[in-house]
This record gives sequence, structure tokens and C-alpha cells, in this order.
Amino acid sequence: MGLSFKNMSARSGPIDAVIVLGAPPLGPGVPGPALERRLEHGVAVFQSLGAAWLVPSGGVVGAPPAEAEIMRDLAVSKGVPDDRIVVEDRAKNTFENALYTGLIIRRRGWKSVVVVTDAFHMPRALYVFRRLGLGVVGDPVRIRQPGSLPTRLRLYAREALAFARCAWLFRVGRHKPFVAAVLGE
Repeated sequence: MGLSFKNMSARSGPIDAVIVLGAPPLGPGVPGPALERRLEHGVAVFQSLGAAWLVPSGGVVGAPPAEAEIMRDLAVSKGVPDDRIVVEDRAKNTFENALYTGLIIRRRGWKSVVVVTDAFHMPRALYVFRRLGLGVVGDPVRIRQPGSLPTRLRLYAREALAFARCAWLFRVGRHKPFVAAVLGE
């Protein structure tokens, strides 16, 4: 799904940004395993491509701080300069990740953007970003999901249902009032 960053390096011109989609923390300020693996992969893509910006995206889900703040701190600890990180800390779901980072992309005039998330989540994430008019490519975290086979099957079934619901909401236009409200800020 999408080009890998290895293929993107053959593109002409610089990579503007790498967006890393958040995941639930274990507790206040404590990254969960999905958040850690997404951020680690995002930093590797950022460094490999020589991207100008790293954009952790994720709001407060549960207790503060925001997922994006946790990811920013992790990225800095992995050597990413703080002044090359743009934090998007309002999104509470994949749709909002695309909507709010889309505002940043448009305001800054970025043309080449890579989205990082887990492989099972990438099809839906790219679908949403592209439905909102954002020409992004994906570079998924490719690891075998932890847990038993039934646990992994539930994860993939949940994602399939979420994708179907997402496609239906776009089809019936349920996203339009929310998009209009945010873009009219």
C-alpha cells in the first residue's frame, strides 16, 4: 500500500514531512507498544529520507499528555532536533489525524509527505488522507502483531469494520460538516 520510503528516495526533490499516527499510551506519559514502534519507524524514515519535518499526530486520549507530546519526547531522545518537530495534538482518531495534519500540510505548502502507522492500519489511514485531498504515501511498520492468533484476528476484524464504517461515512457525506468547521478556523 503506497510507496515505501526506499522507493521514495528515488523521487525528485526533498521529502517535506513524515507524519507518525498516534496510538494509546499505557498511562499518563507512558508510551504503549504501538506508539513506540510507530515512532521508532517514523524516526527511521525521517532520518533515511532526510525529511525536513517530523509530525507526531495524536491528542489526549484518557489522561494527559497528548499522544503527540509523548512521541515528540521519544523522538528528541532518539536524536531528532526539537526544532524539526511539528506537534499535532488534537486528533483523537484516524479521521482527525488526517484532518488536523492536513491543515498543517496545507498551511506550510508541503508537497511530499509520508504517513507512518502499523501495516494493518495503513489502508484506512491512506484512504482517509486521500479522501481529504492529501497526496500522501505510506510507509507502514511491518512487524508481526504480538498476541495469540485469536487476538490478531480480532485486531484485523476490528480494522476491517472500521474501514467499512469510514468508507460509508465518506459515502454519505457525514464528514463534510466537520471538515467545513475545521477548515473555517
